[in-house]
Amino acid sequence: MTRQSENPEILRIADLPQRGATPFELSPDAGARAALAEALGVEAIRKLSFRGQISPDGRRDWLLDASLGATVVQSCVVTLAPVTTRVDRKVIRRFLAEMPDDADVEEIEMPEDETIEQLTDVVDLSQVMQEALALAIPDYPRADGAELQEAVFAPPDATPLRDEDLKPFAGLADLKSKLEKDD
Repeated sequence: MTRQSENPEILRIADLPQRGATPFELSPDAGARAALAEALGVEAIRKLSFRGQISPDGRRDWLLDASLGATVVQSCVVTLAPVTTRVDRKVIRRFLAEMPDDADVEEIEMPEDETIEQLTDVVDLSQVMQEALALAIPDYPRADGAELQEAVFAPPDATPLRDEDLKPFAGLADLKSKLEKDD
């Protein structure tokens, strides 16, 4: 007999059927989306859904295959105007009972397969959803037509320093020509 979890976002591995997929669907309410938006440092998450299934993958491993859909509002990095981004991603996670052994290696590199995770007693679907969303949203969103302008810095009563004045190799041509004249 399968026990039903009190929290549908947490799947106990021991309670999952060994011969078939277990479907799931998360659609956080407005309060949960607002808390997640604050945690991710974005203005708002208007829509969010995470649906898929988790199924046995061999004798002791599990495969999570899902779709993430979200509408996220962020501030433009140039103008601070709101930028709306639609996220539609496929999410794959392989939960392995035994991870590849890296004990003999002094430096640990990122595995080539980014979908693998250590299998524990539970799979927190909410955590997988949050991680996938954090990786999917743009790091530097820009509003349409937003361009960086030239930076001009100067204390009062001084000639402003412009971007073209800061070209470090511009003076090398003058220096080279002076050295050639001296020879």
